[in-house]
Amino acid sequence: MKLIIGLGNPGQGYSNNRHNIGFMCLTYFAKEHKIGFDKKQADARIGRGRIEDIDVVLAKPQTYMNLSGKSVNRLMHKYKLKPEDIIVIHDDMDLPLGKVRIRMGGSSGGHNGINSIIQEIGTHEFIRIKIGIGRPEKDEDDMFYDRDVVDYVLSNFSQDEKKQLEPSIEKVSSAILCLLTDGLEPAMNRFN
Repeated sequence: MKLIIGLGNPGQGYSNNRHNIGFMCLTYFAKEHKIGFDKKQADARIGRGRIEDIDVVLAKPQTYMNLSGKSVNRLMHKYKLKPEDIIVIHDDMDLPLGKVRIRMGGSSGGHNGINSIIQEIGTHEFIRIKIGIGRPEKDEDDMFYDRDVVDYVLSNFSQDEKKQLEPSIEKVSSAILCLLTDGLEPAMNRFN
């Protein structure tokens, strides 16, 4: 069994935010495989299904981004999974808009949702699919850059950006399927 987590913030007001690209990608993947998010469990909206003879649990934590790890930890224990059975989809400001990168482990890179998961499950050894959202411009003397970053990740994608992201969301869906069927190394070789 694999636990596939899309990170984001719950509620209509956040649905088009840059920070919610994990939710967007997981929603697309779920629709492709006819899995509905019809249950609430462990502070997450979940859907269960079987893809290529592999049981999957798709989850969107409803704890808000910074506490995502609480939900992930509870789901991991409920389904008796190891950290390497977890795939987390999330935004990354250090990648250009729409760039997809798959990796196992590593630091959180300052991402509070990933930080929370690492703290709660006690390891960084889980698979991540990162989607680039770019970074706000920084002036040399900008004292408010941290606030600008928060405002940026909680801002909506423009219509042009949404259009630009469509192929990336499809690519993430294909990458998840590749991870399930072929494993980490082939997925990294094909999609990174």
